[in-house]
Amino acid sequence: MRLCFLLEECYRHDGMPNEVIRQLISWGHEVDVIRPGGSLLRMTGAVEAGIHDAWVLKTVSGGPGLVLLEAAAAAGVTTINDARSIRGVRDKALAAAIGAHSGLPLPRTYAAASPELLREVPDADFPLVVKPADGSSGRAVHLVLSPAQLEEKLPLLAGEGMLIAQPYVPNSGTDIKVYAVGGELFATERNSPLHPERTVRERGIPLSKEIADIAAEVGSVFGLDLYGIDVLLGPEGPVVVDVNDFPSFRQVPDAAVRVARAVLGLAQNRKSSNLRHGRSEGGVPLQRRAPAVPR
Repeated sequence: MRLCFLLEECYRHDGMPNEVIRQLISWGHEVDVIRPGGSLLRMTGAVEAGIHDAWVLKTVSGGPGLVLLEAAAAAGVTTINDARSIRGVRDKALAAAIGAHSGLPLPRTYAAASPELLREVPDADFPLVVKPADGSSGRAVHLVLSPAQLEEKLPLLAGEGMLIAQPYVPNSGTDIKVYAVGGELFATERNSPLHPERTVRERGIPLSKEIADIAAEVGSVFGLDLYGIDVLLGPEGPVVVDVNDFPSFRQVPDAAVRVARAVLGLAQNRKSSNLRHGRSEGGVPLQRRAPAVPR
């Protein structure tokens, strides 16, 4: 197979997904790498259906990679994850609306185009967790204890674009990260970014059926294949506080091999589905073409 990986600048030297790329090459597959944040992109010629079996995105929220992936999807190229699904979780305000409508256990969520609008949040909902709607990797996450403290933090929140605010979920100071890859789920426990005083080392933990069911439902609701969720164990049970497409897969055994196999499987399944439904390898309807010759 021939695959294309889109790598944001901050992931150029990370193990994930570079180890996946090396694994795929070692198995004899071709892998092209595009750095959307470090290259001038000629959008009118950047995507051509049929060259690659699939495109894979590893980028930060708000980065330029998603636009390029969406361009590939519009041209009929298979994308992993599905470009529309990625958009649905990259915008945390949109993700909260989709998740709540589908019955996922999420905190009540407010969205504000400017920090000053958060003054309208009812006092009873404090303490609040406030973060950018396009944030990632714990960037600019603030615990706001009271309306008075909100006034103090307004300058820190300026310039972050759309914000979301959620009532703080009381917890032990740790959260559970669940990774989904190749139809399997893996759980780890780690420090919550809101409790840096904790010193719990990230480690793999058994996955309860309740959380496993929630994780599987998240994948179904958002249409994700490779993803992770952050879960807090609150007073009323598990609460999903974040969803990530193509996370780090830390603590997943043989992560590079598992992710590489998953990418190949998804690309092959979608390629086969396209051909069964009369579409080319890129998803474009077949017209006046000879039957495809197996490669």
